[in-house]
Amino acid sequence: MEGQEEARKRGENNNDKPYKGIRMRKWGKWVAEIREPNKRSRIWLGSYSTPVAAARAYDTAVFYLRGPSARLNFPEALPVGGGGCDGDGDMSAASIRKKATEVGARVDAVETAMRGGQHKAAKEMKARGSVDRVDLNKIPDPEEIS
Repeated sequence: MEGQEEARKRGENNNDKPYKGIRMRKWGKWVAEIREPNKRSRIWLGSYSTPVAAARAYDTAVFYLRGPSARLNFPEALPVGGGGCDGDGDMSAASIRKKATEVGARVDAVETAMRGGQHKAAKEMKARGSVDRVDLNKIPDPEEIS
């Protein structure tokens, strides 16, 4: 019992949050946000259809906030453009939000296309198959009824 509670506190074995920095809304959307260093405020990173997109947005933000030493969800997919600050000091919350949402949106589009593309193609094939589409707004012609 104690071991399970300790693991829960550390965030282990939690199926609701597959990645750090994200959570799922009641209606199924995944959202990402991160706390600004040394402040109580948070940077909103967006709402996404997939947990991977939200996690990649979080990774981008944490990378720009904390640099190459940041603990990422996907360390093999480091954000492009160096690390941490832009060379002139701290990045603003708005610029971090912008970069994170760009990455998250790109990943969300790819993930959604990969996941939903197969289903759409199958539905279209079914629709074109043996079932004729009936125009429900059209008044039936008695001669067409067999």
